[in-house]
Amino acid sequence: MRSAHVVKLKVVRDAHNLLLMIDRTANLLGAVGLAVADRIEQSARNILSHAGETPAAVVVIGYGLGPSNDQLRRVLGLSHPGAVRLVDRLVADGLVERCAGRDKRAIALYLTERGKILREDLLKGRLAAIRPLLEALTGEEQEVLASLMHKMLASMPTTDLERCKLCRLCDDRVCSNCPIPADFRGQTVAT
Repeated sequence: MRSAHVVKLKVVRDAHNLLLMIDRTANLLGAVGLAVADRIEQSARNILSHAGETPAAVVVIGYGLGPSNDQLRRVLGLSHPGAVRLVDRLVADGLVERCAGRDKRAIALYLTERGKILREDLLKGRLAAIRPLLEALTGEEQEVLASLMHKMLASMPTTDLERCKLCRLCDDRVCSNCPIPADFRGQTVAT
């Protein structure tokens, strides 16, 4: 009888230790996530002098697929008036131009040459802001980390819109074999 009690205590203790490990890992991941987000935001602020969703808007519009205000709003999680104000500011700053859309009722958004240069600066700045965090890892550790992040992203149950939101600041040129390929084309973003 006593051995069954000891086994039960061990199982409870092991389960408790596993939960502590998971919580610790989650806590560390949260701290790294905040460090990465803060670095990306500071980099964008240094390049653009705007924070919030402005950098993401420039990157998303720069995919060159001519999103409408509504499609951009959905990807960025903005209200309609918020998206209109953002696009108006980007147009006034000479970064975005409004063109005729595929649908006669919609306007398509495209980057100007100045907007394309800024987008390139934002993408390079984002990677430069994150790289120092990886320098503490060996090449092999970076491969393991990349594999684990790929696995985590691939396991997220997402709609195409959610994938577009996750990839709104991604440089798709450096992300081969994307675990969550986002389709920024209009008909899919609207879902």
